[in-house]
Amino acid sequence: MHELWLKYRLRVLNACRVSENHSMLLWGALAGFVGALATIAFRECISLLQLLLTGHSGSFVEIAKGLPWHMRVLLPACGGVVAGLFLVWARRTPAGAGGDYMEAVAIGDGVIPVRNTLLRSISSLASIASGGSIGREGPMVQMAALCASLVGKFSHFPASRLRLLVACGAAAGITSAYNAPIAGAFFITEIVLGSLVMESFGPVVVASVVANITMRELPGYKPSYEMPFFPEIAGWEVLLFVLLGVLAGVLASQFLRALDFGKAAFGKLALPLPVRLGVGGLLVGLISVQVPEVWGNGYDLVNSLLHTDWLWQAVLMVLLVKILATMITVGSGAVGGIFTPVLFVGAAVGFLFGATAQALLPFHMSQPFAYAMVGMGAFLAAASNAPLMAILMIFEMTLSYQVVLPLMLSCVVAYVVARSLDGRSMYDITLKRHKDAEERLRLRGTHMSELIRPAETVLREDAGLEEVSALFLKYPVKYVYVVDERERYQGVVALQDITSWLLDKKEPAGRTARDFLRPHFLHEVTPDMSLGEALQLFLNHQGERLPVIASAEDPRLLGVVFKTSLLDAYFRLDRAGN
Repeated sequence: MHELWLKYRLRVLNACRVSENHSMLLWGALAGFVGALATIAFRECISLLQLLLTGHSGSFVEIAKGLPWHMRVLLPACGGVVAGLFLVWARRTPAGAGGDYMEAVAIGDGVIPVRNTLLRSISSLASIASGGSIGREGPMVQMAALCASLVGKFSHFPASRLRLLVACGAAAGITSAYNAPIAGAFFITEIVLGSLVMESFGPVVVASVVANITMRELPGYKPSYEMPFFPEIAGWEVLLFVLLGVLAGVLASQFLRALDFGKAAFGKLALPLPVRLGVGGLLVGLISVQVPEVWGNGYDLVNSLLHTDWLWQAVLMVLLVKILATMITVGSGAVGGIFTPVLFVGAAVGFLFGATAQALLPFHMSQPFAYAMVGMGAFLAAASNAPLMAILMIFEMTLSYQVVLPLMLSCVVAYVVARSLDGRSMYDITLKRHKDAEERLRLRGTHMSELIRPAETVLREDAGLEEVSALFLKYPVKYVYVVDERERYQGVVALQDITSWLLDKKEPAGRTARDFLRPHFLHEVTPDMSLGEALQLFLNHQGERLPVIASAEDPRLLGVVFKTSLLDAYFRLDRAGN
């Protein structure tokens, strides 16, 4: 069956004379279609579970407000226990290097395990549908990537093309979740792939566009966020948006730190996973008795901030409590995303900044909702380390050129501030890429001066043969280095020459190191050499070390460099580059 499918695919490609790169555009379109269907299926499962658990579906906040207090407590707690049970089951199934779609694309072979992903998705459904303060976009994208991976596996794609197809599926999932095809493509390119290469960017864009068209054509479609018209801003007001970027950069780092603190706090509890998630759900439920807005991922809260008048005290209270609920949900181990909670926190921070500026400054300025819109992008840029994606996402949501200038400034400033603080990111793959880039930069600047070790096998050129022989007996080396009275390197004495002389039973009296000197030993390393230049010398030399001299004009012997040290640094550079 598989052989027939391969022959059919090859015949079609040969008949149409489609190159591999061009054919990936078609496969990207297919990945976009199935990715959109997977996203819709996950969204409908959430609605169905809502209906079964509460008798209602739709807004999490409205559902929570309509439930009695004991149901607000019990549902998240029970949902956490069920989510934990499925998560335990998932952990007993192999995940491999491609358990997460980002790992499957960046460091894996593109294969996403089916059973593990489905079990984790069911666990996520239980957490989300029962009111957990966590995003649904992570499991949605994972399911879209899984569908693309299955298409590639069925078609027997090689690893490189399978990774690209999974990236297309993930882009389709982001697009379907946020109605932002351009941002969806750049999300995958900037965060997951890490570079803008047309061979990969083209199929990813096609997948995003097809996913967006599919979503629009199917019933029940509506944008996640209902963005108001962005007002025209005065020239001086740009400075306020720069300050908003600084604030977002500082607070985004602290928000991610708070999430890490929540994980560490729950990690110290010696509780089984279902109990731990149940405790997390119980705490969120207790909070929701007084503040039902903590239910859900924050879609409804953002739309409310953008369209209704809020008192700043109410926004501040909901912001703090929502952050606490997200810390608890994420810290307990619930499967889900924090992309949407990050957007809410950014919107609330922007709203509070705009309201404060409006109260303190006597000038005419934009309403707080405008700062909330820009705050979403700035906070996302700082938290994700992907400013271009954040800019495009908010622009696509607003479709207003008025937002471009303040949005670009805020996002770039927020990104720079966040990177200068501690470089945290909401995605581990971004942190790994930054660390690899820093290591690669450090290693590329590494010269031999950092690898020099003391040369212990050194003799003066007037040293006697007995002294030379004793040094060879003490150290298991092939060469000893010879210097003059001013420590200038003269050459080497080879063990082979000494043994040949002794085996010939010649008279050793009066012989010195100068008599056995090999002056034309053209393998000297200098401190300013690069790793590559030194490695080339080792390729032409059979020994395990090479002498290091100050320079060709100043041949003072500074020490030796060992092949193992050089290869270790070189391979670390190579791994960082990959």
